[in-house]
Amino acid sequence: MDRSADPGRWRRRLLPALLTRLVGRGDEGATAAAPRRSNPDAVVDCAVYTAGRRAAGRPHYADAYAQARRQRRAFVWLGLHEPGAAVMAAVGRAFGLDELSVEQALADGHRPTVQRHGAVTLLVLRTAAYVEHAELTDTSEVIDTGDVLVFLGERFVITVRHGASGALAPVRADIQGRPGLLAEGPWAVGYAVCARMVDLYLEVAGHLERDLERVEESVFARDRSADIQHIYQLKRELVEFKRAVLPLQAPLRALLEQRGDGPPPGLHRWFVDVEGRLTRAVERISSYDDLLNSMLQARLAQLAVDQNNDMRKIAAWAAIAAVPTAVAGVYGMNFTHMPELGWRYGYGGALLLIAGAALVLHRLFRRSGWL
Repeated sequence: MDRSADPGRWRRRLLPALLTRLVGRGDEGATAAAPRRSNPDAVVDCAVYTAGRRAAGRPHYADAYAQARRQRRAFVWLGLHEPGAAVMAAVGRAFGLDELSVEQALADGHRPTVQRHGAVTLLVLRTAAYVEHAELTDTSEVIDTGDVLVFLGERFVITVRHGASGALAPVRADIQGRPGLLAEGPWAVGYAVCARMVDLYLEVAGHLERDLERVEESVFARDRSADIQHIYQLKRELVEFKRAVLPLQAPLRALLEQRGDGPPPGLHRWFVDVEGRLTRAVERISSYDDLLNSMLQARLAQLAVDQNNDMRKIAAWAAIAAVPTAVAGVYGMNFTHMPELGWRYGYGGALLLIAGAALVLHRLFRRSGWL
């Protein structure tokens, strides 16, 4: 067919095809120019969970939150480890956290507590880990502690961890294998984190018990090799452990008593189980503190007895040394008329007197237990 016969007809056919190809190339260029967003280094993991199942991939936290809000029974779990101010500020803007929550997430050394910031619940816990050591010294680090802050919203949970201890990777792996529990929403993650921390407390308490047994054996051994500085160091580490565990009792109990803003009814019994295990850990730590106090008092009493024995020995030897001092003092006064000054055996008699008196005193002190 001749194109010159109807040039307008060919233009009407070719122009839309050319426009379509040009637009397609433009879209491809735009897609290539906009790289996929990646999570910052502080993000340990980020995932969307729908009906207890994890969605594939590890999207940017902002995209993950937008995806969770579009789906029913979905939420996002963002895990952070020691984020910087810029990262935490960006996370706060993406999830709608207030300024106070962002500031709390940047600091460490918090006391265990439960706070309510608008529609977000903040759960603060302390982490604990046992530091292996060959022997206990006066500078040994026995307990390593840190912080975990859990922000619980309607469609998200953000965990912020400070310190080397208390890694949450085992928590994520365990709860992902329990979809029925994870289907309860963000509070299921809150329960899993609490359960993990309490399990760590019980694990550390078991290691501390073995340290206490070794110290107790050395305190009451015949050689008494236990140094009081070692006991003080172990007590300092135990005090740090108590500060991490004991304050959690009141917030956890208050959490169980909340209505509406607390855990859903399906998780109530799981939190009750965590409270029971926490009580067991607190009781064990309190008993360790009492035992350490008893060992410390026993060691101080032993030191007092040892010092008393040393003082008795010093006094006994001082009394024995006083005999020649007294004899020499009497005969060293250089008076003209003194008995036995002209005696031929006076010098030998004086020495025999000194030796005999010292021997008698030594036997008396040995019999009385002073020497």
